[in-house]
Amino acid sequence: MPDLKNPTVQQQAMEAFFFGYQAFTAKPDEILARRELSRVHHRILFFIAKYPDLSVKELLTYLGVSKQALNTPLRQLMEMHLVESVVAADDKRKRLLSFTPEGAKLEKALRREQARLLERVFDEVGAQAVENWLSVNQALGRIRQAEHSD
Repeated sequence: MPDLKNPTVQQQAMEAFFFGYQAFTAKPDEILARRELSRVHHRILFFIAKYPDLSVKELLTYLGVSKQALNTPLRQLMEMHLVESVVAADDKRKRLLSFTPEGAKLEKALRREQARLLERVFDEVGAQAVENWLSVNQALGRIRQAEHSD
């Protein structure tokens, strides 16, 4: 187990995480930039893809942001005809988000780039390293969820 009390080890772990995340987001960031979109737009697209007919309230929960913070990027995606919002049949106050065909195409392109990178890296490091990596990231996610549910 690395000694994270050692500043050099701390720096190495954080730098690896930083550069890994940078590599993971580089291609999608390029694709988004061509449309004058950013990583926040990508996160919105990601969750709409994961949870079709996601409500705005549910999206706010997943993103951990305020309505005000979500308003502009979500409006931009709708104005660009990438995302649409419809009134829920069971509750007229609830808005459900889904992709337009163009939005689905964009999200698929972003996901495809990241899946290719993960496939390449996973092949390189092997099954045990992948399992460990997944465990670390899932633990980080659980910590975040616990902190936001308090």
